[in-house]
Amino acid sequence: MQPLGCRVTTQIKSLMLKSKILVIEEDRSLADQLDYNLTSSGYEIFCAYDGQNGLNLARSENPDLIILDAVLPVVDGLEVCRELRALASTREIPIMMLTTKSLETDQLIGFSLGADDYVEKPFSVRVLMERVKSLLRRRDRNVGGADSITIGRVGVDRIKHQASVDQKPLDLTPSEFRLLDTMMRQPGRAFDRTELIDLALGSDAMVLERTIDVHIRSLRKKMGDAARAVETVRGVGYRFREGSDETQ
Repeated sequence: MQPLGCRVTTQIKSLMLKSKILVIEEDRSLADQLDYNLTSSGYEIFCAYDGQNGLNLARSENPDLIILDAVLPVVDGLEVCRELRALASTREIPIMMLTTKSLETDQLIGFSLGADDYVEKPFSVRVLMERVKSLLRRRDRNVGGADSITIGRVGVDRIKHQASVDQKPLDLTPSEFRLLDTMMRQPGRAFDRTELIDLALGSDAMVLERTIDVHIRSLRKKMGDAARAVETVRGVGYRFREGSDETQ
């Protein structure tokens, strides 16, 4: 039985592998508009109109990107984001959240749950398409072709996309992993919040500087006592301390 949702691309114009995008959006006219524009750009699209069906499709289709409405029937969009990040099979998929809310706290909540980008309605379809391309490029840069690094008790492995403390895996969101990886590549360097947005999250991501603080707070909590290696640089931002954490 084919899952509920809007049109799935049925005409295959070539044998090239297409990026798969899952759109989870309650507004069917908007979902159809996104489906049309994304399909016209060569993506393979799956759509769901409620949170539960969206979760089912995310698990069964393993998309390369999820466009997620923050307010959904059956299962709320924020809860969908939380569950996607909790599942091993979906936690690395980039998530772009759509919302009509403009409060800063709503954006921070979305990012704290693991969203990678945030677009407010109404939006320009052209702008959204560029943001989709950016997220997919960022995802490609972070998959494979990389190495690993260990400083003291903390390690990151780009190939496995896994961070660890004392060789025990950490359950990080993609954004938390990129922040840790970015700082560890240049230990001792103080990054300001704008630099971390540009280097770790992408300069075109709609991210508030306070969002970095939310990510760092969550990252430290997951690192336990090894979080001392992620230092606050007063008046600037953050850095990963040079040297071992064993004696501190």
